[in-house]
Amino acid sequence: MKTKFIFVTGGVLSSLGKGLAAASLGALLQTRGLSVTIQKLDPYINVDPGTMNPFQHGEVFVTDDGAETDLDLGHYERYLNVPMSRKNNTTSGAIYNHVIAKERRGDYLGGTVQVIPHITDEIKHTVLSLAEGDNAPDVAIIEIGGTVGDIEGLPFLEAIRQLKSELGRDNCLNIHLTLVPYLKAAGEHKTKPTQHSVKELLSIGIQPDIILCRCEHSIPEEMRRKIALFCNVDQDAVFSSVDVGNIYEVPLRFYEEGFDQKVAIMLRLPARNAHLEDWKKLVYDCANPQGSVTIAIVGKYVDLKEAYKSLHEALIHGGVANRVSVNLRYVNSENVDDSNVAATFAGCDGILVPGGFGYRGVEGKIAAIRYARENRIPFFGICLGMQCAVIEFARHVAGLEDANSEEFDPLSAHKVIYLMTEWFDFRTKNLEKRDAESDKGGTMRLGAYPCKIIPGTRAFEAYGKELVEERHRHRYEFNNAFKDLLEEKGMVFSGTAPDGSLMEIVELPDHPWFLGCQFHPEFKSRPMAAHPLFREFIKAAKDNHRK
Repeated sequence: MKTKFIFVTGGVLSSLGKGLAAASLGALLQTRGLSVTIQKLDPYINVDPGTMNPFQHGEVFVTDDGAETDLDLGHYERYLNVPMSRKNNTTSGAIYNHVIAKERRGDYLGGTVQVIPHITDEIKHTVLSLAEGDNAPDVAIIEIGGTVGDIEGLPFLEAIRQLKSELGRDNCLNIHLTLVPYLKAAGEHKTKPTQHSVKELLSIGIQPDIILCRCEHSIPEEMRRKIALFCNVDQDAVFSSVDVGNIYEVPLRFYEEGFDQKVAIMLRLPARNAHLEDWKKLVYDCANPQGSVTIAIVGKYVDLKEAYKSLHEALIHGGVANRVSVNLRYVNSENVDDSNVAATFAGCDGILVPGGFGYRGVEGKIAAIRYARENRIPFFGICLGMQCAVIEFARHVAGLEDANSEEFDPLSAHKVIYLMTEWFDFRTKNLEKRDAESDKGGTMRLGAYPCKIIPGTRAFEAYGKELVEERHRHRYEFNNAFKDLLEEKGMVFSGTAPDGSLMEIVELPDHPWFLGCQFHPEFKSRPMAAHPLFREFIKAAKDNHRK
């Protein structure tokens, strides 16, 4: 088998940064000229995170092929600049779903279906599918969600235990990320949590090859020796994953520690030098801005920044492209109204209204958009943000006082946003129909769709071409019955589906920068290649700041 596998597990507690560690290692291996992919195995029973509450799960990342996935896939794409797909994320729910479907079809010939071997075989098949075909990657990094000891994660751990036995040590590597806390009162790091975590892993039958220690400060050599001794690994296989101010520093920190070098040696990968010039330039540009802008993000999940993870990163990328730092001011849209809108956005150089679902906080978003339009502050609306911009314009410029979305007011006489029941999918060349009675997770327009850009518009100025592909995640669309009226009042529909049936981008030409898009451009932004719309939005905010 051409592909080498790296399994990344975590211990002690969640949110240690397995996704960032996996993505950073993958990026370093790429700089050595290797092709890399990453897969996230999530132990929860949900089939996918599409219907999960953002307060519990954070952002839902959408791939080109329409998969709703864990937010770590956003890290994977941003660090590797390789598009992910539904093959790169699976859950316990999806695995059990496949096995039960096979059992119902009689694939197991009436045999008793068990966790071992049926569930573990399905997991192994999912992992090994990454190595199929002529374009199989040199390295596949498999991140196991959750922590060692979680009941729901046991089948995944058993599956990777079996895979290492079947594929051989030269083709598989186990990396265990664990916490090494620093106790200020004692003035030292504590290794006991790591020892217990590795002990739990050993009880399952997995011996880690490398220990990656998440810590506030780099751990001293004597601590590395102690961890190596008690965890049965080589001393030069114990590494620090130290807190950093900028997450794009992590690959460079890992390189300085020799992390990728050790992985390459243990997996017998080709001996090549790492070329880190682009990463060094990125970190330098982040650390040395030539100014700053303040962007207000007006949403209802502002207490949980993970709900806007890709959005946050895309704004940072736009700042890097314009050599400015971006200060983010999260504004709870439920607290915004006409009486306090001016005070709320005082000092903001740009206003962004992101996507979302449900009526809560919508009127605050509309108030923010009106303030941005009337006061000529650069505005960017994404998905629901674009729909709110249309509602605001219809109400206060086109004179449709009760204009609304069918999602929020089904009885409105002027539903400028409505639930589409069918559309032509230019990817499959089929007429897609939405079943209003189907499961919540199956009623959205998902994944990449083509968008035709009208020359001479802000959107065309940003993209520089007439046809692009962008990722969608929504149920409601602009109602074309109101297109002529809104155009007459000054709104420009600068991006549409190739056949003109769907309005994808709206803008106001008599405004310094006012643009809304139905898709989610943040999913395709990269640290070294900011998305064109974010780049131009931050540029407009930078110009506004100067004024």
